[in-house]
Amino acid sequence: MTFPMRAANWTWAYIVRPFSQIMLFVLGSAAVMSLIALVVTFLFRTPASRGATLNIDLFDQLLKQLPDTLVDGITIGFLYAVIALGYTMVYGVLKFINFAHSEIFMVGGVVGFEIMVRLRDGGLLSTFSPILLILLMIIGAMIVSGVLAVVIERFAYRPLRNAPRLVPLISAIGVSLLLQDSVRALEGLGRNQFNLAYPTDSVPFLTKRLPVGPNLTIGVTTIIIVIAAIVMVLGLNYFVNATKIGKGIRAVSQDQVTASLMGIDVNQMIAITFLVGGALGGAAGVLFGLKAGNISPFSGFIPGLKAFTAAVLGGIGNITGALLGGILLGLMEAFFSSLLPFFPSLGTSYTDIFAFAILILILIFRPTGLLGQHVDEKV
Repeated sequence: MTFPMRAANWTWAYIVRPFSQIMLFVLGSAAVMSLIALVVTFLFRTPASRGATLNIDLFDQLLKQLPDTLVDGITIGFLYAVIALGYTMVYGVLKFINFAHSEIFMVGGVVGFEIMVRLRDGGLLSTFSPILLILLMIIGAMIVSGVLAVVIERFAYRPLRNAPRLVPLISAIGVSLLLQDSVRALEGLGRNQFNLAYPTDSVPFLTKRLPVGPNLTIGVTTIIIVIAAIVMVLGLNYFVNATKIGKGIRAVSQDQVTASLMGIDVNQMIAITFLVGGALGGAAGVLFGLKAGNISPFSGFIPGLKAFTAAVLGGIGNITGALLGGILLGLMEAFFSSLLPFFPSLGTSYTDIFAFAILILILIFRPTGLLGQHVDEKV
């Protein structure tokens, strides 16, 4: 096979096809959620509050908010998807839920904050290239969170690998609490506070909004989040499916004993899985901090729980399923957040309740998730 043909096949297999799949998930999910929301608002066009009918047409209101709602939902969905990839990779190899992953994600956000603040304190932030700044923050967070995940696996999970499944689960919860309190203590001692506000005002580029339509503008931060998430998903797809290490990880996920007999270092493959999953979580922490504008030792719990929900929704252990689950959950959250304010007896505080209720319904009728497959165990 000639070099141009090899290059064309590589481009199709690892860039064009997975990118097309991502776009199909995004557009399909957006279309389905929009249709459902339009039908619901058409049937309940005049919401009532305590017996009084509000003077508002909910259907028309949704049409006005639809572009912004879709942008917000897709952005949040990509964030959930990147975090969910860490959960699903570890589960795919060890059949174990790493509940400390939400705190690894939080540590990544704190690392991004520290890099940004130290550049500001050194007088370099205002003159620093915004693109290089984002890359520096993401790479720094990926390194710290990835190494932290490997350390956690080595000392908290590996000694319990042959224990009953409940034991490493309890260990994961303990590690999660340890990381929360450690970050709170370190930031409290170093800065006398642990609610950390990203100094994005010092970087005007990050506060810009770009017009993309007659009534729609998109923030630069939103574009950065979506592009970074797509690049990471494409990179992970290539790593898992095309590299020698990726093949080793897939072999270990199928059968650890057989993989070890074939000369694969099982412990090394598991450590690399935690490294990659933790690095993705750290990068997502930076993106979350840029979007939310702040980070704290407790910022990882809710996004981590929702990302875990996304992984289960798409099919735990399935990388493609984590992506689909994240986008769907993000769109659900955006639509509920935009509509529930018009039902004062409910309000946006019920957003998570509806999202998790839908998850429960899906698990009742399809326990393996949307893209998961039931695998029979051989005796």
